[in-house]
Amino acid sequence: MADVGQDEDFEKARKKAMNIGAKDVIIEDLRKEFVDNYMLPAVQMGLIYESRYYLGTSLARPCISVGIVNAAKKLGAKYISHGATGKGNDQVRFELSVYSLWPEGKIIAPWRIPEFFERFQGRSDLIEFAKNEKIPVAATPKEPWSTDENIMHISYESGVLEDPGVVAPSGIYKMTRDLNRTEDYPSTIDIIFDKGLPVSIVIPSGHDKPMELSDSLTIVQTLNKLGGQHGVGRIDIVENRFLGLKSRGLYETPAGTILHAAHLDLEAFALDREVLRMKKYLQEKMSDFVYNGFWFSPEATYTRKCLELSQQGVSGKVTVQIYKGNVTILSRKSSTSLYNKDLVSMDVAGGFSPEDSTGFININAIRLKEYARFTEQTKF
Repeated sequence: MADVGQDEDFEKARKKAMNIGAKDVIIEDLRKEFVDNYMLPAVQMGLIYESRYYLGTSLARPCISVGIVNAAKKLGAKYISHGATGKGNDQVRFELSVYSLWPEGKIIAPWRIPEFFERFQGRSDLIEFAKNEKIPVAATPKEPWSTDENIMHISYESGVLEDPGVVAPSGIYKMTRDLNRTEDYPSTIDIIFDKGLPVSIVIPSGHDKPMELSDSLTIVQTLNKLGGQHGVGRIDIVENRFLGLKSRGLYETPAGTILHAAHLDLEAFALDREVLRMKKYLQEKMSDFVYNGFWFSPEATYTRKCLELSQQGVSGKVTVQIYKGNVTILSRKSSTSLYNKDLVSMDVAGGFSPEDSTGFININAIRLKEYARFTEQTKF
């Protein structure tokens, strides 16, 4: 079992595993590994799948896979088994990661074995089986949806959520408050970045000295708590799975939402315009690689290097306000920004010659004039 920050009683899980036949249970704390090597680099790269999903589950799978493969090698195992369904993304993510890290390894996937899936059509059958065999499970007939939780997010899918036209049940969310239960005052946070990576946060404490945090795990935990109190980071979306199916998912990503918003603002402030546009193209490709399970692929490694290079000048401070589900940028500062106050000012020339704009406009108008002339001639 990988501890990637989920709210779980691991000792209880250990006893459960031993009671139903496990020979041994390995529980490994991968929270720091997940935050430092997957979550925060994803913020640095700006990874968002289909413009909305911050990839909380997708990023955890390669991290967990490293732990699984290391355990298998240490034990001299030849097989790895997983419980991912035959219709979902996780089977692809786990297996592609395992094969990348351990080419000679073999996979047992019960959900793809006819003997299994012909007996158990879905979660309802498994819940009934677990009940009969006295195996404790979190899912119930009243709450049959599945959840995936880590320090970055919680996702909810399946069960009643499979109908996109049905409003999600009240009380389903665990990390964030409903907006009518959020704090009635805003919280202000300074987020400091170094080469695109969040390295510290500063929170006014109401006393002379504000609270400054620089430990990555503590930063994420703190932003999750604050974001959750203000209802930040909820989305309810339909996404395109790698297998070609559309699926509905509910996601809570408080810290990730805050960090992505701050990073996006600093990036636009610091980067050259054309580098920013090229970076946007590459981050969409990288988001697809991560979502589809290709974190360890050569194309992902290459793209990651390019994205990291783009962040050399993305350093500085962004001040954000979180309130009633919103993340609002208040200000930003950077010693590496390309922003030139004198050049852009409407009060001073700053080295800019206004008459140059005439030629700039005339050159750009040539194409438009020619298109207008052509369309006028070809009208019927």
